[in-house]
Amino acid sequence: MKLKHFFLAVMALVLLMPAAATAQKPKGKDQLITINTPQGDIKLILFDETPKHKENFLKLAHEGFYDGTTFHRVIDGFMIQGGDPNTKDEDPNNDGSGSPGYTLPAEIKPEFKHVRGAVAAARQGDQVNPMKESSGSQFYIVENHNGTPMLDQAYTVFGQVVDGLDVIDKIAEQPTNPRNRPLTDVKMKVTVENVKKKKIAKKYKYNYSTHTLGK
Repeated sequence: MKLKHFFLAVMALVLLMPAAATAQKPKGKDQLITINTPQGDIKLILFDETPKHKENFLKLAHEGFYDGTTFHRVIDGFMIQGGDPNTKDEDPNNDGSGSPGYTLPAEIKPEFKHVRGAVAAARQGDQVNPMKESSGSQFYIVENHNGTPMLDQAYTVFGQVVDGLDVIDKIAEQPTNPRNRPLTDVKMKVTVENVKKKKIAKKYKYNYSTHTLGK
């Protein structure tokens, strides 16, 4: 009887496995974003759980808002920051202070950490911004290979790089001035492509359930 029960248990597990695997496959399409730079392409996806930030970034990208802007602040071992429209003009001293004229309400989620390749919204400090509202356009990407956990729960993380982590490293290594601005402009062009989620998951080993990259 014990042997019979054992085989029944094994068969139950076998029957359940295909259903579980099917349930884990992501359905529908997502927007795969490509940030083209002189150092190479960075590909990322944005989280559905931060809808205001996702919708806003996609809107700006479709409008061409980011095209020609630069990564104006890069710190090797920390992060790279961009998305300021002021970086399109001839005055480098106003880089970092520009915006599209609005902010976004914080969408800080405890499950989204500042891991390597995390995409987060820049913002003004707590003294003038106690509600932690995000910049309407400026964002940063975590370059530190161990992440930057000291920033968790303080800034809205709203996306994840799925390809091009080495490109982020190359940008972070660029020579900079005392204000952490690259001596040579790192300009970007942002494009958006609708791709099936299961294709993104397979090609980039991205787990939509846990929002993590595979090895």
